Amino acid sequence: MATHINHIAQTLNISTRQVSQTLQLLDEGATVPFIARYRKEVTGSLDEVQITQIRDQAHQLRELDKRKESVLKSIEEQGKLSDDLQKQIEEADTMAKVEDLYLPYKPKRRTKATIARERDLEPLAQQIFEQTSADPTQLAEPFLDPEKEVNTTEEALQGARDIIAEWISEDQQARETLRKLFRKEGVIKTKLLKGKEADGHKFRDYFEWEELVAKVPSHRLLAMRRGEKEGFLSLTIAPPEESALSQLERQFVKNNNTSSQQVQLALTDSYKRLLRPSLETELRLETKKKADTEAIEVFSENLRQLLLAPPLGEKNILALDPGFRTGCKVVCLDRQGKLLEHTTVYPNPPQKKMQESAATLTHLCEKYQVEAIAIGNGTASRETEQFVSSQVKASAPVIVVNESGASIYSASEVAREEFPDKDITVRGAVSIGRRLLDPLAELVKIDPKSIGVGQYQHDVDQSSLKQGLEDTVVSCVNKVGVDVNTASQQLLSYVSGIGPVLAKNMVSYRDEHGAFPNRDAIKKVSRLGDKVFEQAAGFLRIREAKNPLDNSAVHPERYGLVRQMARDLNSQLEDLLQKTELRKQINIQQYTSEEVGLPTLKDILEELDKPGRDPRESFELFQFQEGVNTMEDLQVGMKLPGIITNVTNFGAFVDVGVHQDGLVHISNLADHFVKDPTQVVKVQQKVQVTVLEVDIPRKRIGLSMKQYPFAMPPTKSKPKPRRETRKSDESSMADQLQQLKNKFR
Repeated sequence: MATHINHIAQTLNISTRQVSQTLQLLDEGATVPFIARYRKEVTGSLDEVQITQIRDQAHQLRELDKRKESVLKSIEEQGKLSDDLQKQIEEADTMAKVEDLYLPYKPKRRTKATIARERDLEPLAQQIFEQTSADPTQLAEPFLDPEKEVNTTEEALQGARDIIAEWISEDQQARETLRKLFRKEGVIKTKLLKGKEADGHKFRDYFEWEELVAKVPSHRLLAMRRGEKEGFLSLTIAPPEESALSQLERQFVKNNNTSSQQVQLALTDSYKRLLRPSLETELRLETKKKADTEAIEVFSENLRQLLLAPPLGEKNILALDPGFRTGCKVVCLDRQGKLLEHTTVYPNPPQKKMQESAATLTHLCEKYQVEAIAIGNGTASRETEQFVSSQVKASAPVIVVNESGASIYSASEVAREEFPDKDITVRGAVSIGRRLLDPLAELVKIDPKSIGVGQYQHDVDQSSLKQGLEDTVVSCVNKVGVDVNTASQQLLSYVSGIGPVLAKNMVSYRDEHGAFPNRDAIKKVSRLGDKVFEQAAGFLRIREAKNPLDNSAVHPERYGLVRQMARDLNSQLEDLLQKTELRKQINIQQYTSEEVGLPTLKDILEELDKPGRDPRESFELFQFQEGVNTMEDLQVGMKLPGIITNVTNFGAFVDVGVHQDGLVHISNLADHFVKDPTQVVKVQQKVQVTVLEVDIPRKRIGLSMKQYPFAMPPTKSKPKPRRETRKSDESSMADQLQQLKNKFR
C-alpha cells in the first residue's frame, strides 16, 4: 500500500500524508463532499477533484494488484514461476506490463507455433534463431518426419518460423518498443465501406480520412468509432509498416546470412499476423478510454452548470408545455411546487382558439396570483411565448425553460409515484414549472444521461459515465444544501451518506411525524446511525429551527465552538449571527486546536456571515430576439441573444430561439485562441452571437462569439454545396469569414 500512496502522491503532486489520510477516511466510509468540507485539517485542504482522483487512482491500483495475484497464481500452478519473474511482475506499474510478462505463460488456443512444437520443431527454431552460418536447409533435414506431417525442408522451416514469430510477439522489450511507436506514429484511417454510400451521409467527413492517433481529439475518435460500429466505416490504427519492421530488425536480426533471412521472414510474419493486431487492439482500448474520460469530463462539467443554474426561488408558477395539434398543457404550482390545477389551451394552429385560451390563462394568473410564467422550449415554444406575452393579461414575466429530459421524467416511476392519477403531459408541464423554481431539485429526478448536455454519451463506457455523473450530482446537491423538510426522496438520496433507502425512510418519517424540528431529530429515522448523521448533517437545512445553526453549513460537531465564540463576546448565538461588528471581534487564532484549524474556522466565519446562503447565482430574466422564431428568419450577419445549451470539445451549441441550436465552433468562441471551450463558456450562459451560416436543408446554423471589426449587412444565406471530402469546421468558418470581409470591405 505504501507503494501506491507514493505513486498517487507523485502523480497528483501532493504529499504522501495527504494521500494516506484521505484514503483512510474513504476506507472508513466518509464521502467526498464530507471530506472536502469538514476534514480540511486531516487532508491539508484537498478539494473534491483531488479527493476523487485519489479515490479513483487507488481503485485502479488495487485492481492492478488483483491482476498481479491472478497472474502469479497461474504461472505458479504451471511450475514456471522463478524469483526473477515474480519480482518483475510485482514491480510492474501498468496493466500492460503485467500482461506482457504473462503472455508467454498465458493459456492459448492451438496456434501455428503450438502445432510446430507438437512436431518437435522447436530445436530447429532455436538453431535458426541463433543465426549462425549454418545452412537452414541442412539444419532442417534431420527434422523431416512424415508421421509428424513434416515431409519437406520447407515445411520444417515454416514450422520453425512459426515458433520464432511467436517468440518475437511475446518478447516484452519488442512489445514495449512497438507500443511506443504505435502511440507516437500510429495513424488512424477510416474508409467508407462498399455499398454504404447512400446511407452513410452523416459520416461523410470520414469517408476518406487519416490523422495521427496521438493528435485526434476525443469527439472525432468517438465519431469514427460510431461510424465503424454502425457498419459504415472501416477503421485501422497503425504506424508506417517500415518503421515497425525496422524497430524489430534492430532487435532480432543479428547477422546477414541465410538463417538471418529466415528470422527476417518470421519477424515480418510476427508483426503482420500477431503484433500489429494485438497492439492495435490495445491502442484502440487505450485511446477509447482516454476519449471516454474527456467526454465524461465535458458532460460532467455541463451537468454541473445546469444543476447549479440560478433558481427563481419560491414563486407561484403557471407553466406551459407548448404544442400545436394537441394544444398547450397548463399547470399552476404554488411556491413549493405543489400542483394546484391543470388544463389545456389551444392558442396555436390548427385549432387556434386564441381568445378562449387568453381568457383561461388570464383567469388562472389572477386566481393563483401567478408570479412567473414558464414555457418549455420545445415545439411551438416561440409561438406560445409570443401569444402569452401579447394576449394574456398578467404582470408576471414570461420565461422560456429548457425542457430537455422532461418527457423522460413524465414517464418515469418517480413521476408515476408523484402523480399516479395524471397523464404524462401534465407531469411534463409540472417538471417545466419546477425547473424554474429550482433546477437542481427537479433535475435530480432524471437520469443525467437524458438531460442532453453531453457529447457521444451513448458511446462511452457506461459504468464510468454513471460514476462521473453521479459524482457531479452529489457534489452539486451537497454544495447547495438540502431543506430536509421539503426535499423529495430523490434529492435527499444524493446527500452525503444517505442514499435511496435512508432517503425513503426520511420521507416516510416526515410524513408520519411532521417536519423535523432540528437536526438532532433526524437521528430518529430508522437505520440512520451516528456515522450517517456525521456525513449528512452539515448538508441538511432546517428552516425556522430554534437553533439558527441548523439552517447553516456549520456542522453540529462545531456548534459548541460557535457557542463558545458567542460567550467569549458576552453575547447570545443569535446576536453573533445578526451583528457584523460582533463577528469582526472574533480572533480565530485562539480557537485553533489539534482537531480544528484555520481552514475550518474560516469556513465557520464565512457561514456565520450568511447562514444558509444559496451559493448559486441570482436569477436573471432572458428574452430571445423578437421576430426571430424559425431558421427562415435568420440572416447572415444578424447579432442575436442566445443561451448556451451544450459545450463540447469542438465548440458550444447555442439556442437563439428558432427550435434548432446553432454551433459556435471553438475557433469562433473568442478573439483569442481557445484550447478548451469550458474555459470560456458554460451551459446556461447568456451570450451574444453573430450568424455566420444558415443551412436549412441540413438544419445547421453557424454562429460566432467573436467581436468583428466590421459591420456585416444582413443577407439571406444559401445552403452550401455538399462536400465530398472533409474540410475542418475551423477552416470552413475561417474561409467564410474572409469571404464576408472581402464582400463587404
